[in-house]
Amino acid sequence: MSTLTSVLEDAPAASGGGMDDAVLAASRPNWRRRVADKAMLVAVVAAVAATAVPLVSVIWASVERGFQRIDLQLFTNSMRGVVGQGGGLLHALVGTLAITGATALIAIPLGLAAAIYLTEYGSGSRLAGITRRAVDIMVSIPSIVAGLAAYALFSLIMGPGTRSGLAGAVALAMIMIPVVVRSSEEVLRLVPQDLREAGLALGSPRYKVIRRVVLPTALPGLTSGAVLGVARVIGETAPLLLVAGFTDAMNYNLVEGRMATLPVFIYTQWSSKGLDTAAYDQRAWAGALVLMAVVVVLQLAARWLPAQIAKIRRNR
Repeated sequence: MSTLTSVLEDAPAASGGGMDDAVLAASRPNWRRRVADKAMLVAVVAAVAATAVPLVSVIWASVERGFQRIDLQLFTNSMRGVVGQGGGLLHALVGTLAITGATALIAIPLGLAAAIYLTEYGSGSRLAGITRRAVDIMVSIPSIVAGLAAYALFSLIMGPGTRSGLAGAVALAMIMIPVVVRSSEEVLRLVPQDLREAGLALGSPRYKVIRRVVLPTALPGLTSGAVLGVARVIGETAPLLLVAGFTDAMNYNLVEGRMATLPVFIYTQWSSKGLDTAAYDQRAWAGALVLMAVVVVLQLAARWLPAQIAKIRRNR
């Protein structure tokens, strides 16, 4: 009897110690796991380096070659009458700002309206499904197709061969609208459903709930998506070369006449060099550096503006 009692008393301790040893053995990584972990770490670092090296190379080349031509004349003169040294990109910078601004005025309201319909009204409807498929198709189409569509539209309305800043804005809007729709739809879906239900429970119509509750709550994300959409289209060359054309002179009229833009300015300076090829190369690299700086500013604004909007809302 005493022997049986001692065995029963020792059994839990023995089993417990064995279980602890098994847990420690299972939690201790073996050499295969360590090797796999190190291999994946090396692969990730190599992938990051392979991505960063071309990016750093492009930035360095643009800064090194373009900074030589960054001066006051570059931002105060156009290329009218210039065939060698001198000249500037003022006409292209003004055209870029005008066309991009018109693009934003067209694309942001339409894209936001489509996103509101998809999230607030069209849940599960056939039209919403068709709209989403159309947006997916528009995201993947080449930009030159948007340029051809805008060229055909304005040729039918204003005559064959029509080129203007407005046609360029319409072409870029075809590219920007699906970007705005996608980003806005994702942001609107992040608004808690409880806020909508609370507004509706108070007797407010759905459109007032959207205007006073949903949109203010999603405003930082909507702003970020709109700025990123502008950054997406500001560097497009092919559709603008087709429908907006190029000119060496200033043009402030979006509706009439060709209008220069920074991407097209860079392309023409590089591809249509005169006798003094060094001057054209310098202007092309300087234009690339300016365009890169504009895109970087827009990317920073896409991060800074939502934070400022959220801060202002918190302080109210």
